[in-house]
Amino acid sequence: MSIQLTLAARYLMGRKLRTVLTTLAVVFGVFVIFGMNILLPTLLDAFTNNIRAASKQVDVTITHNTGEAFALTQLRKVRAIAGVSTAAGSLNRTVNIPSNFFARSQVSALTLIGLDPHAAQSVHDYPLKAGRFLRSDDENAALITTSLAELVALSLGDTLRLPTAEGTVKLSLVGLLPARALPGNEEVLVTLGKAQKMLDLPDRINTIEANFDTSDPARRDALQSAIQDELGKDYHLGALSSGSELITSIQTGQAAFNLFGFLALFMGGFIIFNTFRTVVAERRHDIGMLRAIGASRRTIITLFLSEGILQGVIGTAVGMALGYLMGASLIALGSGVYEQFLHLKVGSPVVDPKLIALTLTLGIGVTLVAGLLPAFGASRITPLEALRPSVADAEFSRTFRIRTIVGALLIAAAMLGLLTHNISYVALGGLALLIGLVLVAPALVTPIANAFGGLIALAFAREGTGRLAQGNITRQPSRAAVTASATMIGLAIVVAAAGVTTSITGGFLSVLQKSLGSDYLLMPPSVGIWASNVGASQALAERLRAVRGVAAVSTMRFAQASIGDSAISLLGIDPVTFPQVSALNFQSGEAATAYPQLAVDRTLIVNGPLAALTKLNMGDDVNLSTPEGVQTYRVVAVASDYLNSKIATAYTSQANLKTDFHKSDDIFIQLNLAPDADRAGVEAKLKAIVADYPQFNLTSGQAYFEENKQIFDATFATLYILLAVMALPSLIALLNTLAIGVIERTREIGMLRAIGATQSQVRSMVMAEALLLAAIGTAFGLLAGLYLGYVMVLGLSASGFPVEYSFPLAGLVAATAAGLIFGVVAALLPARQASRMDIIRALQYE
Repeated sequence: MSIQLTLAARYLMGRKLRTVLTTLAVVFGVFVIFGMNILLPTLLDAFTNNIRAASKQVDVTITHNTGEAFALTQLRKVRAIAGVSTAAGSLNRTVNIPSNFFARSQVSALTLIGLDPHAAQSVHDYPLKAGRFLRSDDENAALITTSLAELVALSLGDTLRLPTAEGTVKLSLVGLLPARALPGNEEVLVTLGKAQKMLDLPDRINTIEANFDTSDPARRDALQSAIQDELGKDYHLGALSSGSELITSIQTGQAAFNLFGFLALFMGGFIIFNTFRTVVAERRHDIGMLRAIGASRRTIITLFLSEGILQGVIGTAVGMALGYLMGASLIALGSGVYEQFLHLKVGSPVVDPKLIALTLTLGIGVTLVAGLLPAFGASRITPLEALRPSVADAEFSRTFRIRTIVGALLIAAAMLGLLTHNISYVALGGLALLIGLVLVAPALVTPIANAFGGLIALAFAREGTGRLAQGNITRQPSRAAVTASATMIGLAIVVAAAGVTTSITGGFLSVLQKSLGSDYLLMPPSVGIWASNVGASQALAERLRAVRGVAAVSTMRFAQASIGDSAISLLGIDPVTFPQVSALNFQSGEAATAYPQLAVDRTLIVNGPLAALTKLNMGDDVNLSTPEGVQTYRVVAVASDYLNSKIATAYTSQANLKTDFHKSDDIFIQLNLAPDADRAGVEAKLKAIVADYPQFNLTSGQAYFEENKQIFDATFATLYILLAVMALPSLIALLNTLAIGVIERTREIGMLRAIGATQSQVRSMVMAEALLLAAIGTAFGLLAGLYLGYVMVLGLSASGFPVEYSFPLAGLVAATAAGLIFGVVAALLPARQASRMDIIRALQYE
């Protein structure tokens, strides 16, 4: 094995340009996969730290599966269990802080903890740095940490302001706790009664912490089982759950980037396969000499696979290093955003050992798999056959014809799958189309090259080099097809993404205009992820309705619920006022009947993601886990809005939310003005009212629409730049093929130069060849991209995001331009290399 590795290393070092180009393909795919898979574990680690920071070590922490508050009677049940030495109930809630709320600090979130002072101290130790602990009769007192006191520039005896459901509340600081030792939101401790008033949750708690009177493991397990039996399966024993909606979004984004990374590695496999096939043809004489002196087939196979292993190891190592730098950079650059908007203090990058193993397997495995066929082909060459002058391959061999027929059948199957409009068949059709195009590509190279060759010949008519370039490509159609396939995948990504973004932009902006088209919106700090927003009592909505010129006011309320093991967002709306200021986008059912049915019994409107997750349809009954036990609701429609389009969400009446979840605070408010209202005068009055509730930001519906449109435009502009980067392997494939072609045709180029061809003509020949290859790959890429884009849009609809496909004309133009530009750029270095060839040495080349 050592001799094979030595020979492989020497050969790779002797072909530095080819080795670098081939290895870059592996580097790029590994770079994307490894870098993006660092981000999610790091954020999950931050979530875990936040949860641990919020939940101090006790024997057991009890919460409701939905995360919602529950009755104090549950605490009494826990205390009554023999073996529970102490138990304390608390009301814990993350409070989003509006920007610039604290004049001297950018604190974006705090954790409000309401507790029973006596019971809490029996469960936890609260060492004080200054002042005293809370007392049961404290009405407006609070404890904070010294670190928070420094952040907001307050000291013992000062007043701390907080946004709450009853407006801004002023709390007197009676004690200071030590600075936090773990990452997480800073805590504000108040009495339980005060927290219940501030959050509009009278007589409710959401956490029970208990300690046991034994350290025996078996006895402790028995006590946990007894608590679970007493409270029922709707309660969770362990740590608090947090951030499930955000984690789902992160995982979706990560899956998309993984797809791009796998496609990049797939293109890398094409490049390596193409390179090794050429290497086998180029080294026939060397292989024959090795076989003649006794080298076995196994030795030849091992030699070529050794080259693949060396390139795979180097490419994977470099890709992982660059991927780590990218992941660490994204985390470092985004840490401020995570802390401000997601309330996460993100630590150092987390690298999962499984990720390292997976990346090594993919990176090295791709090179080995790509090199297998050429290696076996090389081993089958007999010494006598190899030492003869090489003969052109019979391109229309039996294998070639079979491959073409199979490819054509796969393309036909893809077209049939497209006609079904079934996501499963269409998705399989997308895969069949890609494989089919790869298989039929060699047979299509000659007719496509002839078609484009005429245009190329016109462009290079004076030199006559266009026909030479056309002949070079059609002489090796298999190699041209492999290069075109790599280009096809790169441009297919761009075209598919263009189709998706064009469709999403039109669809989502339409839904945005429909659901948030009211005259004014009262927006909380965190939109969509509602759990950490502090709402307002009904007094705010009543004050808004009392303003002269306000025609309609509708509020939205929030609760966390679950269907089986699936956590969902439950939004409470007023069936009468909601349609006056907003509208859902219905996929099943009608607004005229759905809204009135919400006011009758327990009914739900579920959105697309929830319907896809739980397989719910209009008319189905569903068991919803609530703090009052499992309740049966009936689905009356499937419809979505803009703010909750990515999260599994259901809409019900505010009466149901009050009955089953005891939630009555408004977390989002919309209002419309009367036709004859003085807009400027009304707006001034609204701003004065909202000033008492700093957790809300008053904005006009039109301004919010324009702001989101700009975000869409900026996001998709960034996405196109990213997709252009993702298409780089196709540039590497072109560059690699052209460089190999120049090396392989060294003597031919020398002959052309010897009979009078100028450097300019040689450069033009290579340039024309590159444009032909790019044109073939672009044609394949446009066709594949249109199909894949339709698959993705159909997949979004099947996943609960109702989007209609829009033809991406701009994306097609951009992809065509990118493909041809890639051809020109890829030709620069090989063309320069060919034109500067020494004629004497070129004629002596073997």
